[in-house]
Amino acid sequence: MTLRSTYLLLAILGAAVPYLFFLDFFGEYGVSVSDFVAALFANSAIGGFTADLLISSFVFWLFMFARRAQTKGESPAPWFFMLLNLGIGLSCALPAYLYAQASRDAK
Repeated sequence: MTLRSTYLLLAILGAAVPYLFFLDFFGEYGVSVSDFVAALFANSAIGGFTADLLISSFVFWLFMFARRAQTKGESPAPWFFMLLNLGIGLSCALPAYLYAQASRDAK
């Protein structure tokens, strides 16, 4: 298995696994954004994980924009991956970005 196909597999897993938890939450509590956000900070342990994820996501966004500027537009456009990050999570967006980058590098 190539590194590129590993990134693709990890992006798919990174989308599926979090959504299993999200769907379980929404099934139990209903689709409520305010309840979901409150659950992200329900206690200090979860709040720490949430803060870590938010900071890591922000660093990923900065990296994508800096890489795009450095390569003069030769890197994948960050907007799609930012949407993945916000809609699914970093566990999908980061390997999807690395897959897209590896695909460009392979050309």
